[in-house]
Amino acid sequence: MRRFLRPGHDPVRERLKRDLFQFNKTVEHGFPHQPSALGYSPFLHLMAIGTRSGAIKLYGAPGVEFMGLHEENNTVMQIHFIPDQCQLVTLLDDNSLHLWSLKQHGGASELLEEHRFTLKGPPGSPPSATQITAVLPHSSREVLYLGTESGNIFVVELPSFRVLEDRTVTPEAVLQRIPEDNCNRRSCELVEALREHPKNPDQILIGYSRGLIVLWDLQNNKATHHFLGSQQLENLYWQRDGSKFISCHYDGSYTQWPVSSDNRQPEPLENTVPYGPFPCKAISKIYWQTTKNGLPYIIFQGGMPRASYGDRHSISVIHGSQQTAFDFTSRVIDFFIIFSSDPAAEFDDPSALVVLAEEELVVIDLKSAGWPAVHPPYLASLHCSAITCSHHVSNIPLKLWERIISAGSKQNIHYSSMPWPIDGGTNIAPDPPQRDLLLTGHEDGTVRFWDASGVCLHLLYKLSTVKVFLTDADPNDNMNTLGEDEWPPLRKVGTFDPYSDDPRLGIQKIYLCKYSGYLAVAGTAGQVLVMELNDEDAEHVVDHAEADLLQDQEGYRWKGHEKLKTRDGPVRFEAGFQPFVLVQCQPPAVVTSLALHSEWKLVAFGTSHGFGLFDHQQKRLVFVKCTLHPSDQLALEGPLSRVKSLKKSLRQSFRRIRRSRVSSRKRRGGSGNASEVQEANAKFDQDALQEMELAPVQRKIEARSAEDSFTGFVRTLYFADTFLRDSSRHCPSLWAGTNGGTVYAFCLRVPPAERRMDEPVRAEQAKEIQLMHRAPVVGILVLDGRSTPLPEPLEVAHDLSKSPDMQGSHQLLVVSEEQFKVFTLPKVSSKLKLKLTALEGCRVRKVTVANFGSCKTDDYSENDLAVLTNLGDIQIISLPFLKLQIRYPCIRKEDVSGIASCVFTKYGQGFYLISPSEFERFSLSTKWLVEPRCIVDMPEVTSNNHVHSTSGTENAARKSSPGDCGEDERKSGRLMEHALLNDEKVLKEIQSTLEGGR
Repeated sequence: MRRFLRPGHDPVRERLKRDLFQFNKTVEHGFPHQPSALGYSPFLHLMAIGTRSGAIKLYGAPGVEFMGLHEENNTVMQIHFIPDQCQLVTLLDDNSLHLWSLKQHGGASELLEEHRFTLKGPPGSPPSATQITAVLPHSSREVLYLGTESGNIFVVELPSFRVLEDRTVTPEAVLQRIPEDNCNRRSCELVEALREHPKNPDQILIGYSRGLIVLWDLQNNKATHHFLGSQQLENLYWQRDGSKFISCHYDGSYTQWPVSSDNRQPEPLENTVPYGPFPCKAISKIYWQTTKNGLPYIIFQGGMPRASYGDRHSISVIHGSQQTAFDFTSRVIDFFIIFSSDPAAEFDDPSALVVLAEEELVVIDLKSAGWPAVHPPYLASLHCSAITCSHHVSNIPLKLWERIISAGSKQNIHYSSMPWPIDGGTNIAPDPPQRDLLLTGHEDGTVRFWDASGVCLHLLYKLSTVKVFLTDADPNDNMNTLGEDEWPPLRKVGTFDPYSDDPRLGIQKIYLCKYSGYLAVAGTAGQVLVMELNDEDAEHVVDHAEADLLQDQEGYRWKGHEKLKTRDGPVRFEAGFQPFVLVQCQPPAVVTSLALHSEWKLVAFGTSHGFGLFDHQQKRLVFVKCTLHPSDQLALEGPLSRVKSLKKSLRQSFRRIRRSRVSSRKRRGGSGNASEVQEANAKFDQDALQEMELAPVQRKIEARSAEDSFTGFVRTLYFADTFLRDSSRHCPSLWAGTNGGTVYAFCLRVPPAERRMDEPVRAEQAKEIQLMHRAPVVGILVLDGRSTPLPEPLEVAHDLSKSPDMQGSHQLLVVSEEQFKVFTLPKVSSKLKLKLTALEGCRVRKVTVANFGSCKTDDYSENDLAVLTNLGDIQIISLPFLKLQIRYPCIRKEDVSGIASCVFTKYGQGFYLISPSEFERFSLSTKWLVEPRCIVDMPEVTSNNHVHSTSGTENAARKSSPGDCGEDERKSGRLMEHALLNDEKVLKEIQSTLEGGR
């Protein structure tokens, strides 16, 4: 049998792989991209958000999340929950209606689409005849009322979506009850709003776009009252007792209308233009909330003066003499009020205002003085400033975690202490096994610390690096400051701020040591800041040091942006991470790689020009190394230089070609030994590549020219305590990999702790490895004598890792974009390699070591490489033998930004941006899985025709014995059988099955 097995096929290993590896996309963190609709169920305490891509997301208590996706991928226009049910209806921009249900399966609730429906008119009718503009789910839970552009109101049965044609409310029927001198046919076009009477479910309020409002009696199919507005109608809202309703209009006004018991023609009680008398924008939605003290809350969207504030996105709250116009930095999609949902309650007593803006969710506490915002536990606006980089740290020690939370709580004193008001459902997911941090760097120079332990990505702390530098913005500016006589009374709310004072402030690299509390961040203008955690506010001078990476080489001129100017004298910092030293790279190019060793008190940094090492204890530069190639002119342009014209680009290209020809002739004509050796090596590399024997599944790796642009670009930096000079003594070392396939290794001499401040750290270059194919080096790793990756700094000192094996020989793993190669140390002789097996031009983009534990036993775990390619595939490769274990498709290959943003965790999970505001979380491990698991109890509501119990969904799935079956179940079974046999589609399927069997 063995000869029939594929080479390398091991059944035991295959079983183990199933216990170790499993790919799942688990949860989406952040704020939905391009939201388009909002819904809320006062009964379930759940909120729903729809997007332009057809996604629908439900949120309740922290950890309670559901997601559904319409197959059509059309924009969700409206969301309506069915009263007192675990169901909701969505309206898409293709005029289709979709019924969704929350059903229990396997002990947890799931969001499932049950039915879809498109309203169709009679043959030959225009599309406007059935174009839905307003949806009203009736409190009977049996029907939907659908208002259309033509003025017709169709009645649709639930859950079957069957149109009840005999109950359609036509414009002609409405006009019959309205005096001719007050109305014409055009007054009944386009139904703008439908509202059910709060005390009488047999009456609905119909609002037409041109200002006509009709109170319609559903039982007698007639209009009992009509109200004539003089302005175009935008929306309607009933007061709680049903004695009055409010209409809001296009001219920025709202009107109160009384509803009398007789048929007298009602006159408006009051017409108000809150921000008049000048022309104002439309009030698109309004709430009138009653309170015990008699003063109502009037809350509306829009209504601002057109001339001065027409570009503002605002929602105003008026309560007695208090009035505030909350000003949002992005367009308001919709809003709702959380108030008393008890039908027996006499007053509304609103508690919170929930606003969905285009870029964030804002909740305002209406119970507390000053109406402060509520800190959201989820739906964080990750992109309040554009994300530029991310860094994940697993298993944070409790002490550091508490100190970060303490620093963050001091920043959140202006938030309300109100509990999160959207609290429906129950989170039944197990508690996270450890504390994880996700750090995001942003364009405005901030670093945000997120709790990534569980389903909710929650902001713990925000760090700003701006105070170190002089910028155009004054940090004392306060956009919320208002004068006493300021009108309208605007107040900026929310955190979304897409504008950066200076693009050079952008954070490009982050490195946090969880054991020492040291943090290093590096930016767009070559700035590297080293920080330490302080529990108190402090004022101190930030030390400066410059690192000239060009080392005064002649012939180079930096054409990019200037460095940031720093503040002189002491700077006051809030509690949290406070910078104590700034290293400024020259030229001030983007920092492309960063490494921090908190035990040796060293930080390494690299740019497109070279790399350097800085001793942050002595605050002294140890060394710099220029990696710039003579042809690397593009490296001197800078990322923020102006876009060059086509002529200039072509001219520079021809110059580079001419230069390369001249330099090659010089090399051929030169008589130096170095030139001869270089030429011989290049010829040997080419011959070796030509003669290389390729396996059928491996593509040929083409050697790149040493004169390709950006060859000096430093891609990776790595600290290791290993054998670099000889096999008897190990020493600290720094490794650097470049875009041109070069690996540099430096021996470091770090003085012992007692002489650490007296003696300088010394460095000496020990090795330089040039990969033959010259592919960019994206990862470097040293394996100890047990073939285990070296532990992190201070990990052994905190008893969280075994000491590395220093008896056996160490190995060096160099990962380039095109292959993995293992070298022995200290001789650096090639031992093993794996070429990337892809025919489509596959290249490594990200690589990290991940620990995978077995889901069957706690006694087994192993370290493997998690690799992301430019095709969006994730490959798991074993260590140290470099065997491909499994491959998963993860990200679309066209999603370049998603691939670039991906970050792996230490335990086989990962994050990548699926939009500017959302991280997709995935897991490669069977053991480490973070996903929503929650339950929403079915309501227990009894009506004439419907009975729903809390265990209704469980009863459907529960197996019971024939003796336990009651009369109701037998009756429902007969009804189901009758329905199936009358279904033409089912009969056809049965017939085709029988014919196939025959």
